[in-house]
Amino acid sequence: MNTTRTTTVTCPNCGRGNRIPVAAEGRPKCGHCKHPLPWIVDAGDDDFAEVVDNATTPVVVDLWATWCGPCRMVSPALEQVARDLAGRIKLVKVDVDKNPRLSRRFEVQAVPTLLVLDQGETVARQAGAAPAHVLREWVEQAMAGRQSAAGER
Repeated sequence: MNTTRTTTVTCPNCGRGNRIPVAAEGRPKCGHCKHPLPWIVDAGDDDFAEVVDNATTPVVVDLWATWCGPCRMVSPALEQVARDLAGRIKLVKVDVDKNPRLSRRFEVQAVPTLLVLDQGETVARQAGAAPAHVLREWVEQAMAGRQSAAGER
């Protein structure tokens, strides 16, 4: 499947709106100032492989539900992490109630469940909400651990 869906992201540097694809290689940059953009998209059972598994950048996956209070609390924190780490990660949000195959694949027992995936492989997992600075540290540690493991090969 070739996903041509796009999302609009406001550049945190210059304030311009940018339309970026939900699935693409590389890292999105502002068309005006060339600053890295936060890449925040939704995915589901039908397009997860294209949006996440084939991504060339590490992906933070937020497995959440609309009825979940902690999910609503962690969402702005994750979006802040995506802005802070623009150009280094992609944030993908998955509604577990609408995407049962992904819920089974990742054995979701509680929401929110957060994952860091690198080339489709889970490198970190955590359940529950946390503030943005804690989530950022968790993501950076997962990425650093993955990079050092890749260097050992």
